[in-house]
Amino acid sequence: MSSIVMVGCWPKHRQFSAASQEALSCQSSYNARIMSDYTAEHARAGISAKLPTLDTWPNQYPGYIITTRFPEYTSVCPKTGLPDYGTITIQYMPRKECLELKALKMYLLAYRDLGIFYENAVNKMLHDIVEAIHPEWCTVRGEFTPRGGLTTSIYARWPEIPPRARSSARSRRPSRTRR
Repeated sequence: MSSIVMVGCWPKHRQFSAASQEALSCQSSYNARIMSDYTAEHARAGISAKLPTLDTWPNQYPGYIITTRFPEYTSVCPKTGLPDYGTITIQYMPRKECLELKALKMYLLAYRDLGIFYENAVNKMLHDIVEAIHPEWCTVRGEFTPRGGLTTSIYARWPEIPPRARSSARSRRPSRTRR
């Protein structure tokens, strides 16, 4: 009969057998070795990749918002080589130019074989879109499917919210008072 031991990082009500505790310890050691292999090269992967041109067409009306959703996004993790899947949502208010949708689709499909972390992919998309159309504002959101039980959402915005505006927005929030 195996004894029951507590594992310090788990809630007090969780109990593991000695064999389970050893398996968790081995997994933690494996994960530490894998994570230590990340390099600056992995972090920069894909950022300067040449992708298809984002063609544009002349905007005819001011003051409206365009939202484009791409639910079939794929890329490759530069560290593991495993595929990443997600949904990309692009939203912007055009000035003089709008994104041509076929060119945008070809641009997004080019990520399929690109080794890039999805945090970098979302920021690269934002940079490339802003460079192509110079909108009033633009946001790119990536919502990525679970890997290892974790889902990740990345949100990038242009122009950035100035630090002063961020702090004043925080100060306007209602405070919580204890009674």
